[in-house]
Amino acid sequence: MAGLQAARRAWTRACRCPAVGIAGVGMAGIGLASCSGGVLDPLGPVGRDDATLLIDATVVMLAIVVPTIMLAFWIAWRYRASNPKAEYLPYWSYSGRIEAVVWSIPVLTIMFIGGLIWIGSYRLDPFKPLPSKAPPLEVQVVSLDWKWLFIYPQQGVATVNRLVVPAGTPVHFSITSASVFNAFFVPRLGSMVYAMPGMVSQVSLEADRPGTTYGQSAHFSGDGFSDMHFQVQSVPASEFAAWVRSAKGGGPVLDRKAYAELARQSQNVKPYSYSAVDAELFGAVAMQQIPPAPGPEPGNPSHAGREVGTGGHD
Repeated sequence: MAGLQAARRAWTRACRCPAVGIAGVGMAGIGLASCSGGVLDPLGPVGRDDATLLIDATVVMLAIVVPTIMLAFWIAWRYRASNPKAEYLPYWSYSGRIEAVVWSIPVLTIMFIGGLIWIGSYRLDPFKPLPSKAPPLEVQVVSLDWKWLFIYPQQGVATVNRLVVPAGTPVHFSITSASVFNAFFVPRLGSMVYAMPGMVSQVSLEADRPGTTYGQSAHFSGDGFSDMHFQVQSVPASEFAAWVRSAKGGGPVLDRKAYAELARQSQNVKPYSYSAVDAELFGAVAMQQIPPAPGPEPGNPSHAGREVGTGGHD
């Protein structure tokens, strides 16, 4: 266990500083040099658990891969043609010791990784609330073509392609899709979750300190997929309250008519906010009381690049 923890610390240092990583874990530092802002640079407790699970699984696999590679080079050197001391057995066909090694290593690997996955699955259950003295913030997420709608039912506001959360407060996300399957993913917060039409997925995440990161669509969904990302801002509670007041101070109202316009396909949509929201809108989208968003509109080729909601309150 001590060795595993030491390897984990070395891997984390490699993520933050490639030079240290090369000294600590060899060439792994090269692959981790660009991990800033990714899953190995967590911003909250779920992200840290995700990173720990990835690192632990990698260390377990490296415990097999590295000796295997070294053994392959040793065999090539040991049994080279110019080495007369190497034992030559042209009729050899079976070795109980080799069979034991060949079968025991994969079995032990599966046991170790299976145990890590079982523990991680329990700890990272997306339906499991995060322990906290502060009540969770509710955020309803709707995947659209090709943008993200975030509704704050407790505050009565909504945003497009921008997620603002208070630092140190758990956020309970209810996630659905108004179009095709998609996946909601904030790498530094952890736990990618599918957004599915006619269903509501859940996940609880938390940013434990102020910071700015990004979220993205992690499931290909058509022409605008590459630009279907959003900004995530973790701010102190006082700044979050000020942001809510600012959002309420101006901008359009998200009713069913405005939602019908928003649901049409559009790309590269700049972030903006709605000052008020129909309280029944998310339920109507999830239950498909509002029909799913339309597909491509071949008769209007310029529509895919247009922006919607311009003039909204940033």
